[in-house]
Amino acid sequence: MAHLSLRGLSKTYSTQSVLDNVDLDIRSGEFVVFVGPSGCGKSTLLRMIAGLESITSGELSVDGQRLNEVHASKRGVAMVFQNYALYPHMTVRGNLSYGLKIAATPASEIVAKVGRAAEMLQLTPYLDRRPGQLSGGQRQRVAIGRALVRDPRLFLFDEPLSNLDAALRTATRVEIARLKAAMPNTTMIYVTHDQIEAMTLADRIVVMNQGRIEQVGSPLDLYHRPANRFVAAFIGSPAMNLLSPADLTQPPAGAAEVGVRPEDLRLVPLGQALLHGMVEHCERLGEVTIAHLRLYRGGVLVTKLPGDSEVRPGDDIALTADPARLHCFDASGKRLARPT
Repeated sequence: MAHLSLRGLSKTYSTQSVLDNVDLDIRSGEFVVFVGPSGCGKSTLLRMIAGLESITSGELSVDGQRLNEVHASKRGVAMVFQNYALYPHMTVRGNLSYGLKIAATPASEIVAKVGRAAEMLQLTPYLDRRPGQLSGGQRQRVAIGRALVRDPRLFLFDEPLSNLDAALRTATRVEIARLKAAMPNTTMIYVTHDQIEAMTLADRIVVMNQGRIEQVGSPLDLYHRPANRFVAAFIGSPAMNLLSPADLTQPPAGAAEVGVRPEDLRLVPLGQALLHGMVEHCERLGEVTIAHLRLYRGGVLVTKLPGDSEVRPGDDIALTADPARLHCFDASGKRLARPT
């Protein structure tokens, strides 16, 4: 078990600030995901936790022990990288056991730990193969297993699925979820730019932007109650529609901008329309049809319709939404109370 505490953590390269005064607590046994656009500081923060980047200011502690000056090898942290970082000349067994041998772990313990990790990650049939004989997903599981055998206090993942194709990403994501379920007392921190990974894996998500934390919460908290315009636009696929009040026939009072999720819109007769526009493009995905509209009042909009919807490009359609499903933001982008 490991409780991680960050207080006023900052990172500066020369005159460039990468992280600015980050405060965060990660509870023992949590699976926390850092998300945000490229360059927001999420990987730098992970590397600071691992001890691979120095801390400019602030304090990092685990279970009350300050780790700022503690070497990476002494932190009880294991990290899985996006490029696998396997030894190509070693077998899977050799890659899994190498770190334990360096640490002078007894041979019987190495055998037991490697066997346990291989079984958990379904690698037992591949123990005598080299990385070049494995698929990308299998190599990533070896990288995870190499970290797993160390029994770390903190398990860190730096965009581990970014080099995999779509099918392998899905399969490996499920493997990581199973791994977490099998290790409920292990604290895990995962960095990704993929919000699907964040939404499906995390106990809590940390949304970052320009070196700062925008919001921390459960996946559904962030989805249904974004704290500001940035989080509202970043979480969700397709993204939340962000509209000028002038785009709506009956805009909520006091809002500088109004957001509505594509799935919260429904087709209605023109006289009941909150939004009115022409369909420009349809994406037919089977279970759902995603329609892109040009609103007659000037904005653009995306909506999710039933998969058997007969709307076509060029169609004139009217849409509305439950007022309780609208998200209102002030001129600074801060969330306002929902309309009633």
